[in-house]
Amino acid sequence: MVSAMQKIFLLLALSSPALCAAQPQGYPVKPIRLIVPAQIGTVTDVVARVLALKLAERWGQPVVTEDRRGANGIRGSEFVAKSAPDGYTLLMAYSSHVTNPALHAKLPYDTLHDFAPVSMIAVVPSVLVVHPALPARSVKELVTLAGGRLDGLNYASAGDGSATHLAGLLFNVMAGVSMVRVPYKGGRLALTELIGGQVSLMFGSLILSMPHVRIGKLRALAVTSAARSAAAPWLPTIAEAALPGYEATTWFALLAPTKTPGAVINKLNSEITSLLTLPDIQERMLFHGAEAHFRSSAELGDHIRRELVKWDKLIRAAAARMDPP
Repeated sequence: MVSAMQKIFLLLALSSPALCAAQPQGYPVKPIRLIVPAQIGTVTDVVARVLALKLAERWGQPVVTEDRRGANGIRGSEFVAKSAPDGYTLLMAYSSHVTNPALHAKLPYDTLHDFAPVSMIAVVPSVLVVHPALPARSVKELVTLAGGRLDGLNYASAGDGSATHLAGLLFNVMAGVSMVRVPYKGGRLALTELIGGQVSLMFGSLILSMPHVRIGKLRALAVTSAARSAAAPWLPTIAEAALPGYEATTWFALLAPTKTPGAVINKLNSEITSLLTLPDIQERMLFHGAEAHFRSSAELGDHIRRELVKWDKLIRAAAARMDPP
């Protein structure tokens, strides 16, 4: 969420003569393409549409979301990396952007050097849920239980490289346990199998999981974000409950082709920061489990570099490699 200090910084920045002078004259003067490298109806798509609508209202120019799904976000990312660096083709990147380099032998672009960071937009935490039959009512109890099971607990996940997969992988490494991953063709199917008792636990979607928690079909232990979630503030984070430093979220950020003019990046960042302070934007995102989250372009660049190192080390150590796209 955007803090009071960030709001003050925004107001000061927007009133700064130096920043105003740096803005590109007339941008945008034609429609902007916002490339969404994920399926229609996903949180990535929803967040992109919310952002596009508001930017179009402010600028009086269409901001058109364009579906270019495939290969865990790689196809859409490649399209943007090879587009003109003029601010009229942008990427709604999500966290697979920083895990793909370790999951694939070769990518058709350079994750760091072919993109210019614009702004962080939102973060989506997952929730650690267990089947009620599992005798663990806290993360510490789960770690103890998993460590004492010779056969290993199993956890459900969606496909290779998904948030549900990597959250479990990180948990295994940090807790020093060996839970067995059971992959499914999608998060909904994995959740259904967990409810049915075919698997023991899952790092699942808050939005999909919490209705089942409320009626007792699942038990929620913690969220995977660094801070507690606004959608379930009574749940601790895994980091505070048992594993300091644990964080595994899906995040969304706006990227542009490298060499996009700094004035364009500044204007986009300022506009997005302003939009993320609006209550209706925050509420619409939260409805889909996403929490508006502001970062400057420089801070986003630092975040991407840290995430690349973190997941590369983890994935390569676990040999969780996928075939090249």
